[in-house]
Amino acid sequence: MSRIGKKPIALPSDVTLTVDKSVVTVKGPKGTLTQAIDPDIAVAVEEGQIQVTRPTDQKRHKALHGLYRALVNNMVVGVSTGYKTELEVVGVGYKASVANNVLELNLGYSHNVFLAMPGEIKVSAVTEKGQNPKVILEGIDKQLIGDVAAKIRSLRKVEPYKGKGIRFVGEVIRRKAGKSASKK
Repeated sequence: MSRIGKKPIALPSDVTLTVDKSVVTVKGPKGTLTQAIDPDIAVAVEEGQIQVTRPTDQKRHKALHGLYRALVNNMVVGVSTGYKTELEVVGVGYKASVANNVLELNLGYSHNVFLAMPGEIKVSAVTEKGQNPKVILEGIDKQLIGDVAAKIRSLRKVEPYKGKGIRFVGEVIRRKAGKSASKK
């Protein structure tokens, strides 16, 4: 039995959920999200809680049960409170700036890297004296924010010797020792 799938989802008072055939729509103060779900999985609202159920104990149904419960929960949290991800740009001369929802990164290449952000995501860059520049992504779609953060991170992955690159705030990087000179 899926432990995640069995858990009910608390529905805040300012959020509404509608199910139309196999499409779930969640509306809240921050926006609206829709998700197509498998026709076998049933989503119902009972006494201020969302319940996701499956018809049988087949392996496929068990897998989909937990998946769609998690997706619906992410939608409810997104439209009520939203999601925020912070990335840290570590390296001498590495910079980040934002203009018109376009992120400009100076990552030590011969050219600056420009990334146009989707309209659903609000991006900001913060540079404080003595701190590494930070890129902050905010939005209601957890999956989209994760995809954009992964794309930004892939532009300059953190290397293990000096720790330079783009990382998530609070991420622990496994460091390696450099070459040791031989003594003869």
